[in-house]
Amino acid sequence: MKLKFTKMHGCGNDYIYVNCFEQEVSDFSGISERLSHRRFGVGGDGVIYICPSDVADAKMRMFNADGSEGKMCGNGIRCVGKYLFDNNMVQGDSVSIETLSGIKKLQAYRNEHGEVTSLKVDMGKAEFAPNKIPVALDGDSIIGKSQKIGEKTYNITCVSMGNPHCIVFESDVEGLDLEKIGPLFEHNAIFPEGVNTEFIRVNNDRDITMRVWERGSGETWACGTGACACVAAAVKNGFCKEGEDITVHLIGGDLVINYTDDTVMMTGPATKVFDGEVEI
Repeated sequence: MKLKFTKMHGCGNDYIYVNCFEQEVSDFSGISERLSHRRFGVGGDGVIYICPSDVADAKMRMFNADGSEGKMCGNGIRCVGKYLFDNNMVQGDSVSIETLSGIKKLQAYRNEHGEVTSLKVDMGKAEFAPNKIPVALDGDSIIGKSQKIGEKTYNITCVSMGNPHCIVFESDVEGLDLEKIGPLFEHNAIFPEGVNTEFIRVNNDRDITMRVWERGSGETWACGTGACACVAAAVKNGFCKEGEDITVHLIGGDLVINYTDDTVMMTGPATKVFDGEVEI
């Protein structure tokens, strides 16, 4: 069969998007693993399937490059929103999208030509309880806790944004060997479902630099849920203030995050690269 797709990215976090309103797909995992390969496939951090939903305008299912399914993707959901607007599948400037982490609501922003170029997403509440992340450590929360990972002891803060995150504060994020360090976190026994790990430098109370190692994909150029998690961690560790817009610099671009105890708002770009068709 021939499968139509659209390549899109949010801050360089690139996925292959498949419209399941118009096409029937059975092997989500296998197709994702094949198409994501950057030498033998289309190339991307994974594949996101845009499906019908009984409770929202659409349902998003996202699969990592290794074929594993993720619960949520902040950059991916913005692109799903843009896809729905670009293809006249929703009207107005707001849209609801069902995910494995619940229903997310998005607000679209357009340029002078009426094209959706960025979206704000209500990402929901950041969770710090270890059993909700999950992380196999004692306590009501894991905030600034010393933990040995590999041969080194790190101060870690653990957060769930519908998927698990471990945040590490570093002064030299650019100099880190993530290919070596990232897997030590991802596959550590304290994270029973694996973990996304953000290495961040707080430049000031409104500005953060971040690199991320995503479970199932390796280092990516951006991670929306990771940016939300790192701002939540920065607030809880006293580096930033609750309720303020904080810019997070990623390799692929910037996201603006606003954290409160009730929810986390994320604003960032969504960009279409091209349409294509591939034989499966």
